[in-house]
Amino acid sequence: MPVYVKIGLAVLVALAVSFAATPLVKRLARHLGALDIPKDSRRIHTEPVPRLGGLAIFIGFLLSATLFADITEQFRGILIGVCIIVIIGAIDDIRPLPALVKLFFQIVAAVVAIYHGVIIEVFSNPFVFDSSGYVLLNSLSIPITIVWIVAITNSVNLIDGLDGLAAGTSLISSVIMLVISLMVSDDINVALIMAALSGACLGFLPHNFNPAKIFMGDTGALLLGFVLATMSIMGLFKLYAVVSFAAPFLVLALPLFDTSFAFMRRLARGKNPMSPDRGHFHHRLLDMGLSQKQAVIIMYVVCGILGVAAIVVATSGNVWVLVLVAAFLIAVVIAFLIHRRRRVK
Repeated sequence: MPVYVKIGLAVLVALAVSFAATPLVKRLARHLGALDIPKDSRRIHTEPVPRLGGLAIFIGFLLSATLFADITEQFRGILIGVCIIVIIGAIDDIRPLPALVKLFFQIVAAVVAIYHGVIIEVFSNPFVFDSSGYVLLNSLSIPITIVWIVAITNSVNLIDGLDGLAAGTSLISSVIMLVISLMVSDDINVALIMAALSGACLGFLPHNFNPAKIFMGDTGALLLGFVLATMSIMGLFKLYAVVSFAAPFLVLALPLFDTSFAFMRRLARGKNPMSPDRGHFHHRLLDMGLSQKQAVIIMYVVCGILGVAAIVVATSGNVWVLVLVAAFLIAVVIAFLIHRRRRVK
């Protein structure tokens, strides 16, 4: 079977299964009392909305990926880790768990993936004017891999604050990783797995876009973050171009930057960095007077621009792309600061 036909089928199967399973999961969520009740200012919705939608994404992804991708040792480890993540996320959606308990199981899932060979061993040299092409991490491989997987897993969870935001940005990131895997690394298995994930996200979006009929909950957000984190190790960290170190960071820049900014903001205010607040980028866009749909579309555009930059970096190794991306991010930050100052006045 031709590769592109296989990829297309992987997308379609995941899309169809995810789309069809979501109404069933919605009924299950109501039966189990897994409802997101608007009890604070962080929540944008005004009526209780079922959670657990991530189960539909999981079913679509799992079925498509196991049908079309090769179950290698690394992918087996990722699937076991995904199951751990989904179970803990589903429990949390039904009955909220302490943050440290969730963090412990995220680390367990990361260690399982590492045990099966999903590990960052080589890092292309971030010092672009250095003659050495890459850096061997040696003893730092395991701790860096754990930090990366846990950080991305939680980053996607933290941006899941508007209807369709986490599913849409994860869809864009999946497609970008799919394209890079085909154009640069020629890794068909990574492409097929990302096709399955993108199809599962696409099938869920009609139910989740504003006004959302169901939320993915921690079940879905942690699942998407874990798969993106582990697959970025398989598909992006293995690139050896001069500036390809930037590719995984660009693909996942939106959740990473938002989470990093949130942690720094909370620490600067003397708060627990894990405590929730209403200061994420999507909240700021709403405070600027944008609607949910407008804010989400802007976030999609930013994610898409960064993703295209990742493709250019991975395929050409052009240093100036990084300069342009840095200028773009600085301009965005300055625009936020100017708007905030005007509001204060």
